[in-house]
Formats: sequence, structure tokens, C-alpha cells
Amino acid sequence: MDNSATTASAVDPMDVRRAIFAGELFLEYLPMVDLQAGDRCIGCEALVRWRRDGAVVPPLAFIPAIENTPVSGLLTYWVIDRMASELGDWLRAHEDVHVAINVPPEILGRGGLEYAAYKANLLKVRSRLLLEITERGAPDHLGLQELRAIAQDDEVLIAMDDIGIDGGSMLAFARTPVDVLKLDRSVIARIGSAGDGVIVEELASLVKVGRQRFVAEGVEHAGQAQALRAIGVQWAQGWLYSPPLPAEAFIAWHAAHR
Repeated sequence: MDNSATTASAVDPMDVRRAIFAGELFLEYLPMVDLQAGDRCIGCEALVRWRRDGAVVPPLAFIPAIENTPVSGLLTYWVIDRMASELGDWLRAHEDVHVAINVPPEILGRGGLEYAAYKANLLKVRSRLLLEITERGAPDHLGLQELRAIAQDDEVLIAMDDIGIDGGSMLAFARTPVDVLKLDRSVIARIGSAGDGVIVEELASLVKVGRQRFVAEGVEHAGQAQALRAIGVQWAQGWLYSPPLPAEAFIAWHAAHR
């Protein structure tokens, strides 16, 4: 089956629920590097994949289908548990790395995240967890309460994912009480194209204003990395460095890029 033919509208959330219990899902890990420290590997992002009918279904083909459904929480807790089984020992052995996990805003404030981390034996390494909240949805009252509590916990990092540049929105995000801002790949793709001076200048001013660390997603060319490094962006991920890797391959990649 052609992966590109699979769309979120064609996926039923119950299909994803069944896939979780049928063992059809697996994780890959996208390395993240420190642009300001010689591209040293400082962690990764856990990415979920679905092996369905002999083909691997990309996340954008099924993740949007389960947003704001009970399956979104189920999948998040599965990711935490599976990541812990694959990278838990690695996390405990290295105090200078982290793993990013995508967290849908609708599950915040229900206690499930903390309990899942407890059951997965991750509470002692919670300072190495980076919780990525997408800007596509907004947490409700309970979710905001949990975000405020996490913000007061210096050991837990919160990232705002998929940040774009749209009429000053980046400046607003730079002033939000999160630890990390992840620049969407659509922003990075414009660096190195004709007329990219405006976007590079805007990014440079935001990096100076914002108190957060910035992560550039989708870095594919050395010229993009050079420009981002020059304006002070701290972290990056993308195919310039590595594609997503299975756990064992990622651990080896980290060892070679420490």
C-alpha cells in the first residue's frame, strides 16, 4: 500500500486503538544536536510509527484522526511505556541527554502523564523528559493547571511544537512560559531560498528576545545549519544529521556523536 494514499480522514480512531493492542505500532528516535557545541547529540524525539498491511503508515496519516478522542491518551501512555523500555537505561546512564515526547493538550490535567511516568520508572529521570505540546490545540482548565504546576518544576521541560512565523506570532510565543520553542520545518525550509534575509533577521531578533531554547526542525542542508548557528539557535534535528532510527541504532548514533 502506498503510504501517501493513507489519510487521516480514512483512519478510524478505533483502528489505532486496535493497532496498539495488536503490537502494530513501534517507535523510532530522531536525534537532536547542539548547534553551538559542534553538533553534539543531546537527545532525541520519540516518533510513533504504524506497520499496517505490510507498509509503514506515517504519523500525519493517523495522529490527527485520534486528536480529541480517548485514543490520544492511550497512545501517549503507550509511547511513554515503550520509550522507557527501550531507552530507560540509556537515560539513566547519561545525565546530559533528553527524550522529547509529544503530548496532546487534551490529556493534560488528568493525572495520566505522571502515573504513566511512575509505572515506567521514569520519575527519577524526569529532568531528561521534554514534553512537546502542539499549538494546534489549547489545554482546558485542568490542563492549564497542570502546565502551571510543571512550569514551577525546574526539573521538567515543556516545549511548544510546530511554531511558525505569522505576523508577529513568534514574538508572542517567545514570551510564553515554556522552556523550548520548536521552529516548524516550513520555517527552516525558507532559509537558503531567495529572499530569506527577512526570515533570518526575524529569527535572529526572536532568539535574542526569547528566554527559551530554540529547536530547528527539518534541517536538511549545511547552509541552513550554518545560518541557524550564526543567529544563536541552540538545537536542531533533521536529515542533515540523521533520519529517525530504531532504539539500538540511535544509542549507537549518540555514542558516535557525543
